[in-house]
Amino acid sequence: MKRPLDIVILGLSLSSSWGNGHATTYRALLRAVNAAGHKVTFLERDVPWYADNRDLAVPDFCDLVLYDDTDELTQRHARKLADADAVVVGSYVPDGVEVIDAVADLVPKRLCFYDIDTPVTLAKLERGDEEYLARRQVAFFDIYFSFSGGKTLDRLRDEFAARRPVPLYCAVDLEAYRNTGAPTKWDLGYLGTFSPDRQPVLERLLIEPARRLPHMRFAVAGPSYPSDIHWPPNVERIEHLPPGEHAEFYSRQRFTLNVTRADMVAAGWSPSVRLFEAAACRTPIVSDWWEGIENFFPPGEAVVIAQSSSDVVTALTSPDEAQREALADCAYRRVAAEHSSAARARSFVEALESVAARTDLATQRVERRLPV
Repeated sequence: MKRPLDIVILGLSLSSSWGNGHATTYRALLRAVNAAGHKVTFLERDVPWYADNRDLAVPDFCDLVLYDDTDELTQRHARKLADADAVVVGSYVPDGVEVIDAVADLVPKRLCFYDIDTPVTLAKLERGDEEYLARRQVAFFDIYFSFSGGKTLDRLRDEFAARRPVPLYCAVDLEAYRNTGAPTKWDLGYLGTFSPDRQPVLERLLIEPARRLPHMRFAVAGPSYPSDIHWPPNVERIEHLPPGEHAEFYSRQRFTLNVTRADMVAAGWSPSVRLFEAAACRTPIVSDWWEGIENFFPPGEAVVIAQSSSDVVTALTSPDEAQREALADCAYRRVAAEHSSAARARSFVEALESVAARTDLATQRVERRLPV
């Protein structure tokens, strides 16, 4: 048996799921990594908007450490970063470019990037936007873990000089996400933070169907929606839904809606964690289309693909209960077999173990006056 790994992750947030999907992604993955016997330390920038909305201040599956700025990060945690078997920096880390440079200067044994926003990242880099990753830094990483697969991996290698792009899709914790048996409250629901590029699709695939089906009930959960949106009276708005309430939310829907960010539709092969969560709760899914979706959820068997308002109306009014249950069962089997957090943790650890640790660390660190 290989020895347990000591892994350090610098991510956007583990402690707060408010307004971001990163927290649930990290929680599912790291809980499974810990269950497999590995040690994880999560370093998170202490920012007020997450400090005021923390729903996991003390995780039981890793050490969560908050820091104030990059200087504190490297001064207080230099030894930890240098000694770890792998250091993984995530997308959207505050002052990410500065953080990556500082961590690279510590010469960790393995340095990786976990891009939970790969299509967004590449679109940013193409237009010269280096908010959290500089183009020159892509080649720093021993592994570039990508939330998107397919042709995006080729682009990372060929256009951006990634040394080893590896798909690491989101996953779902099957213990946390399961059908609760709660009575149905909504015919169609949607869970997601407001995004300008998603809003026209939400208008087409939920708001307009709600207008056409006034006798049915709808729900939209998530923060930051503008006050000037005209919600039909049969659409219930929920400002924030913490992860602990997601399973109940899915379980109370006849169908759930998935809407994909425009950059991710363009990239393809970018499944949302909401797809896996809903499937784990055995809630039938209505989704927009993107390249590669059939490799995760075969259309007509595990998901209903909707391009128009009429497609959604048909989905809500046509299938009988047996058809609805068949969709849910097929999606659940897919997720349980291939997209659980335990399966994703195995892929993550195997990728780390497949890369040899640097062996010339002592010399490099002495030259830079860093911990040896």
